[in-house]
Order: sequence, then C-alpha cells, then structure tokens
Amino acid sequence: MTLVKFNGTPVKKSYTSLFDELLNDWSGFGNDGSISKWSSAPVNIHETKDAYHLELSAPGLKKEDIKLNVEDGLLSISYEKKESTTSEDYKTVRREFTYNSFKRSFTLSDKINAGDVQAKYEDGVLKVFVPKKPEAQAVSKQIDIQ
Repeated sequence: MTLVKFNGTPVKKSYTSLFDELLNDWSGFGNDGSISKWSSAPVNIHETKDAYHLELSAPGLKKEDIKLNVEDGLLSISYEKKESTTSEDYKTVRREFTYNSFKRSFTLSDKINAGDVQAKYEDGVLKVFVPKKPEAQAVSKQIDIQ
C-alpha cells in the first residue's frame, strides 16, 4: 500500500482505492448513467459576441418534464419526474429506477434580451440560447496607431 500525505498528514489509502473512490463514489452520475446524486444538473456556459450558450447535461430525461422560465431577470431551468402510478395487474417486487428533480437558476443582466431566449433538447443535452441586446454585443475594430 502506498502512503499518501494530505496537508502533511498521512492518509492510509492506496492510489488504486483513492482513484476508485474519486471515480465511483464522488462522480455525479450513478453506475447507470442517470442523474442520481446531483441536486442540480451540470452545465457548460459558452459566450460568443452576440449570445450565451448554455448546455445542460440531462441524459435520459423527457423534454416534456423540463421547464424553462424567465421572470424578473432570472432564468430558471427545472426538471421534475412524477412517479408512475402502480398497476393492479402486476406487483412490483423490486424498484431501482429513481426519479429526482433539480432546479438551476441564472441571473440575467440588463444586457440580455430575455424575450428571445430559446431552448432545444437533443441527445441528452438541453441547449439554451440566451441572446445579448444589440448594444451589449462586443464591437471589434482595428485601431490605427499614429
């Protein structure tokens, strides 16, 4: 076993068990690839000169269960899956499917054109287009030095 030090204090874990712990226990996704441990979905935010592009990781979700709302300068993205009703035709012996909900909120500045926010869900990724107002778009021009 290799001894690892953290802040000068020995930690009795092998590198193998440390990596196993990091990759298995601390990852946001369960072994089935679902969002099982996240209280909110992970998001990437990209900026271009005319807009922000949000990519929210949401594999296995139905777009009908995802809600987007813009109100008072706040963009909210939420998901809630209702438990299915039980059937009297059969008895469920074991239930491993879990459905969690999440909510992410983003404050929109006055430079954002909130009325033109658009969203598209494809291949497990929710893509949100958040356009900037024309006056807030970056202007690029070459300056001549005299």
